[in-house]
Amino acid sequence: MDKFDSIRAFTQVVASGGFAAAARKIGLSRSAVNKLVIGLENELGVQLLHRSTRRVSATATGLAFYDRCVEILASLEAAERAVMQMHEEPQGKLRVNAPMSFGTMHLAPALADFLVQYPALEVQLTLNDRFIDPIEEGFDLTVRISKLQESASLIAHQLVPAQRVLCAAPTYLKNHGIPTHPNELRDHSCLHYGQVAAEDRWTLIGPDGEHAIAVRGVLCSNNGEVLKDAAIRGLGITLLPTFIVGKELQQGKLQTVLSDYHPPEIFIYAIYPVNRHLSIKIQLLVDFLKERFSQPERFFS
Repeated sequence: MDKFDSIRAFTQVVASGGFAAAARKIGLSRSAVNKLVIGLENELGVQLLHRSTRRVSATATGLAFYDRCVEILASLEAAERAVMQMHEEPQGKLRVNAPMSFGTMHLAPALADFLVQYPALEVQLTLNDRFIDPIEEGFDLTVRISKLQESASLIAHQLVPAQRVLCAAPTYLKNHGIPTHPNELRDHSCLHYGQVAAEDRWTLIGPDGEHAIAVRGVLCSNNGEVLKDAAIRGLGITLLPTFIVGKELQQGKLQTVLSDYHPPEIFIYAIYPVNRHLSIKIQLLVDFLKERFSQPERFFS
């Protein structure tokens, strides 16, 4: 007995409400469907169906087994589709979400190159700096920059560390002095990320341990490029990822301070719902982004 054939017969009987209707949908005789279900019951040692001359219904055990069988068959069909798609040109739409600065500076050019490589695909890119629920809002793939939070409904692939540095314009440091310890940041104008209230406290780890410093300055914003531009104009010290300030650091428009101290490590992740894990489109995009952002120079040009 082929177990998958038996499971398909059983689920179709439950879904159709009878052997005759299930047989028509499967394309087998009524007796063949009945034989498959009886064989499954015998193998499991349980009764899955209540049978009468008028109707067929699932037992309590049968209902529980039916729910699991539907999941198994759906996964099997998805796997079969994925294997077949591997030999076809990927096509269709991908809905992608990402933070604003990373999206405009790095992800958008990467997606353009991706689409050149796979011209039958379409990407709908949405950029914002709020925390979104990928499943509720219907995104196929989300780029997130944070500490990883485990989720049973989401799969996360680490793309690259998001290195963050403290930096300021040379003019600001000339006028206000260069801090030599995190405690001195309390006396400086600190341009901080302002969407989350807790972000007015910077955590820095160094040779003498961890420091949580309450900071304030003339500007806070929920966008890193706004903070970068303010820092370049000499308005204060800011804490930003190198994917935002890397070019300015190389050009000397900004310079790092307190280089012996660093914030807690965070990463750039590609996240997608569990039910998309067999999608060839998503796998191709994740692999492309991993390769793209494994090259650090991408963040400094």
